[in-house]
Amino acid sequence: MSRQKAPAPVIAVVGPTACGKTHLAVELAKWQQSEVVSADSMQVYQDMQIGTARPTASEMDGVPHHLLGFLPLSQEFSVADYVKLAGECLQTIQEKGKIPILVGGTGLYIRSLLQNLSFPSLDKDEALREELTCKAREHGTEVLVQELRQVDPASAERIDPQNIPRLVRAIELYRLTGKTMTQHLEESRRHPPPYRVCMIGLDFADRSRLYDRIDRRVDAMMEAGLLEEARRVLSQEGSKTALQAIGYKELAPYLAGEIPLEQAVENIKRETRRYAKRQLTWFRREEQIHWLYLDECEPGQVVEEAKACVSRFL
Repeated sequence: MSRQKAPAPVIAVVGPTACGKTHLAVELAKWQQSEVVSADSMQVYQDMQIGTARPTASEMDGVPHHLLGFLPLSQEFSVADYVKLAGECLQTIQEKGKIPILVGGTGLYIRSLLQNLSFPSLDKDEALREELTCKAREHGTEVLVQELRQVDPASAERIDPQNIPRLVRAIELYRLTGKTMTQHLEESRRHPPPYRVCMIGLDFADRSRLYDRIDRRVDAMMEAGLLEEARRVLSQEGSKTALQAIGYKELAPYLAGEIPLEQAVENIKRETRRYAKRQLTWFRREEQIHWLYLDECEPGQVVEEAKACVSRFL
């Protein structure tokens, strides 16, 4: 009888946008002489450097990073795609004798990868997708949320109500298989996770501090050239994903001459704050996260606290 392989260690740095996850992940990777794997659903795309806050070469500080800026804007990228590619990255890093550092704010990607969730491989029903997408554009995304809630209330609660592709996919999955996305996820959990995880979460005890940081980062993005980047991205064919990304879709009305730039920038800030709130709601469900609050720590203390947490884990 063969012995089951012991779960491999992984360090994960999670939390809302603009809380400094990249910096902490890089510091932990340098300390462990390891590599970083991104868990961000938008940083995978090319040409979206500024608006997605994709780490620059300076911010990566010589640490190898994976799954950043490799995908054309026209190409779809699913959770299943991420789990496959990220799993391969983790295995490659582990085969080098290193402990991978996973970092990002896309909670579904992180949970699906670390809990070994599998996804059914199905043909796409393009006609159905177009029908549902048009319905959402004409009547608002709430019409999709309501339809999904009728058959799969758990997924309707879990999925961002503004994320049309994921709402469409969940409805499509049910119509094609007769099973809900929630049922598919429950069935996939029968396989034990291949990892044991030290998960560190970053946040602010005072939520207004996080929101102020978000506002200042949006201003910095505009100064760095976000408007021109958005103009290039939104002018490309097939950039459905880009249109869903915060920082681009809010600038589209300005570029069309419909609203002033100041309003578009304020809309980016508002939607980013809302996104951060949804991220925190998701991550608060993860009981194993060790939370560190940046506004309760002295400079440098967060990194030392995180290292202590990893040391105890190892």
